[in-house]
Amino acid sequence: MNSYLVAEALHIISFTAWMAGMFYLPRLYVYHSEVAPGSEADQIFQVMERRLLRIIINPAMIGTFVFGGWLVYLTEAYKQGWWHAKMALVVFGMGGVHGMLSKYRKDFAKGQNRKSAKFYRILNEVPTLLFIPIVFLAVLKPF
Repeated sequence: MNSYLVAEALHIISFTAWMAGMFYLPRLYVYHSEVAPGSEADQIFQVMERRLLRIIINPAMIGTFVFGGWLVYLTEAYKQGWWHAKMALVVFGMGGVHGMLSKYRKDFAKGQNRKSAKFYRILNEVPTLLFIPIVFLAVLKPF
């Protein structure tokens, strides 16, 4: 079996799961921000958000980095400029949003959410705005 193709398939599976979670979690926050802290709905959202982060998003992010690292090792992509731009978007962009979403989940769990539904609606678009150039850089390898 070709190790490059295996690494690529596992990387695609991982980042697809990571992105699915990153698209969905801020949407949950939109609805969660509209319910009273301590309510039954608040408790349900907290369970959904915690499970989404711990069972899907966090493992998928780790898989994305592990299998992406394997690809970099196999291809020596780190020698190319496009890879550096992609990594900046992935690490600082997607990683930063991931960290923010994790923090906001903890705020909801403490009953201390201070962000509005509008804030989360806007935040919901950020992963998409990062995803587009990341994919173009990976596929086109423009420089």
